[in-house]
Amino acid sequence: MQRAQGSLPVDPDRLKQQFPDLTVEDLNAYTEVTRRILAEPSPDRRARLTRDTLARGRQAREKQATGAALTDAEMLDFRYLQAVAKMQTSTVRRQ
Repeated sequence: MQRAQGSLPVDPDRLKQQFPDLTVEDLNAYTEVTRRILAEPSPDRRARLTRDTLARGRQAREKQATGAALTDAEMLDFRYLQAVAKMQTSTVRRQ
């Protein structure tokens, strides 16, 4: 089943209900990055973009920990990483 272009696999409101630790910023980053990932035509390219985004998010987290300011792109990757981590942590705790 194909999703309409720009649609998400899960509604952001449902994510917020399921993962109450998500902030508005987390959800916005998750939405923006997920749409970008899903716009890739190839599963391999989607996987690569996901890996690269998470790696850049980790780099941004380390940069921020040193007190350095993040660019808008770095902040987006960092917030996406935070959102994914919050959803994974919440799922692990519930099992």
